[in-house]
Amino acid sequence: MTTIVTKVEVERTADEVFAYVTDPSHFPEWQAGVTGGHLEGGEPVVGAKCLTTRRIGGRERDVTSRLTVFDPPHSWAVRGEDGPIRATVNVTVEPIAGRAASTLTIDLDFEGHGVGKVLVPLIVVPQSRKEMPANLARLKTNLER
Repeated sequence: MTTIVTKVEVERTADEVFAYVTDPSHFPEWQAGVTGGHLEGGEPVVGAKCLTTRRIGGRERDVTSRLTVFDPPHSWAVRGEDGPIRATVNVTVEPIAGRAASTLTIDLDFEGHGVGKVLVPLIVVPQSRKEMPANLARLKTNLER
């Protein structure tokens, strides 16, 4: 597995950044290819299902992840449960001392199953490396408005 680590400094408090970045209903606002998202049951607790709809290869596909870490406003993580490509996403928000600003770090890793074993290194990782800086730039713009 290859971990993609992306960081951005956001001129908002850790609470504000954490609330936005970990709310699946906001994913379409800043993540390329995401058309919808929500937590099953609505409550962010470890074990909850995170349901995301993504446009993959011109089609919409539902992706299920499980919330594995929930420690507001510091860390949040999900692990994919279905499909040929399963992402593990770790989010860390660190306040910047003396400012109403935070550093957001997203670690993204993929595990391939079946055809996904071929797709992950050839398509998914290179595409994600390209998309993540743009995703975080959109997130920063949205939060700093």
